[in-house]
Amino acid sequence: MLETAPWLTLVPPVIAILLAIITKKVMLSLGAGVVAAALLIAAFNPLETLRLVWESFAEIFWVDGGVNTWYVYILVFTLALGVIAAFIMMSGGTKAFADWAVERIKTRRGGMFLPAILGIVIFIDDYFNALAVGQISRPVTDQHRISRAKLAYIVDSTSAPVAVLAPFSSWGAYIMGILAPIVAASALTLSSVQAFLGAAAANYYAIAAAVLVWLVIIFKADLGPMRREERRAIVEGRPYAEGEVVPGALSEDLPVHEPGAKRALVVPFVALVVGVFTGIVWTGVSAGGSWNVVDILASTDTSAALIFGGALGLVAALYYYFRYTTANPKFAWNTFGRGWWEGVKSMMPAVGILILAWMLGGLIDALGTGVFLGELVESSNLSPAWLIPIVFVLAAAMAFSTGTSWGSFGLLLPIAGGIVNAVDAPELLLPMLGAVLAGAVAGDHSSPISDTTILSATGAGANVITHVVTQLPFVGIAGGSAIVGYVVLAATDLIWLGLVVTLVVLAGCVFLVRLIRQPVEREAAEVAETAATE
Repeated sequence: MLETAPWLTLVPPVIAILLAIITKKVMLSLGAGVVAAALLIAAFNPLETLRLVWESFAEIFWVDGGVNTWYVYILVFTLALGVIAAFIMMSGGTKAFADWAVERIKTRRGGMFLPAILGIVIFIDDYFNALAVGQISRPVTDQHRISRAKLAYIVDSTSAPVAVLAPFSSWGAYIMGILAPIVAASALTLSSVQAFLGAAAANYYAIAAAVLVWLVIIFKADLGPMRREERRAIVEGRPYAEGEVVPGALSEDLPVHEPGAKRALVVPFVALVVGVFTGIVWTGVSAGGSWNVVDILASTDTSAALIFGGALGLVAALYYYFRYTTANPKFAWNTFGRGWWEGVKSMMPAVGILILAWMLGGLIDALGTGVFLGELVESSNLSPAWLIPIVFVLAAAMAFSTGTSWGSFGLLLPIAGGIVNAVDAPELLLPMLGAVLAGAVAGDHSSPISDTTILSATGAGANVITHVVTQLPFVGIAGGSAIVGYVVLAATDLIWLGLVVTLVVLAGCVFLVRLIRQPVEREAAEVAETAATE
């Protein structure tokens, strides 16, 4: 059936995405997508459908006769982060750090700069970035009445878009591994690092997305649903809507030690970062047998490194919990157990969403959604130069539909490289590869079934669908600017000119937003003044 109607492979992701946006129930929507994909693969056989759904679930935990450590370790780390946050809060570290930061970070703009800077500094891995930056920044952004949606946007836009531009990151190592045979088959004489940097220069979306974060913060250029979230956060003092389900939300009934000490937050998160970096180096050297940075990142086991960091951070958090609360009468014998339970419970929505997103991704891969979109690229009769903006759009559609940028890299990079090598146009190779990378990040950045989208919302403590809906206008601005840049690149063969045009269009859009709409702080002040007079 699918061979005669391959477009049906798009149905499951479309169902999941549309339902998520319409109903705002992510798990229900992902579950519907899982069932739809299994039904299509099983040719609507109900028993076979049930078997496929069960297998897609079981393979997250057990595969090839052993534990599927990649997925299991990520889930364990996510739960551990919730427990760490619970004990840090109970030991008084969260409040103490927020009070300390508010004394030094005087403005809302300054509060947004914190996650933006941390997002660039912690570039080694997007998963770690998404979870850690949001957790560290949340006390400060909450104090300055910055919405969780804005925090999630900043975190998401400085995780994958930064990691994909950095050669010395888990993304860089993976991409260079794919690029090496493609470049070797061309007339170019470049190392894998040189090829990566050349493609990164043509990754207009990632550059635009990272720059846009700073423009939005500096010029207070909020638009669409983000204005609503920011206005409510300022006027009501709530970082998210009342009754909204957000991952990472801890019970307000947990006792908090006073006076707290900011080191009770700083030390556990420093331990977390040190543990992850140590784990990356250790697993990379153990597997690759080399101390070369690129070899380490190519061989490292990031999920295992997350476990190392999570364990170290948890030990530090528990140390301060016992140090500050043992003699405190507010902490009964069962409070320690409550900390574990509340921490795990706070992350269960994220765990459920991740499991369903991974199930859907595996079934979509078996269904052949990515292959169908890849074949559209191969079947195009356009000249090679004009394929550059086309592959950007198709890579974005693939990543949006499948929820994975890495899967899109693995499928489309060889296809795009093969097309350029076949027509003997080596000057177009790096721009074409850069457009694939850009499109895959753009699609992943905007997809509600993407694991990085889910983890960014989890780290920030934001509702996943609220994060997606509020981020989409900014993805549209960065993506639209990138398309204009790729059109200029296709017309002129000049990478630098396309990049300049991309950034000029981006800046023009931000200027237009500010010209049309006043800063949300001023609007919120007018709302509060009107309410006071009434």
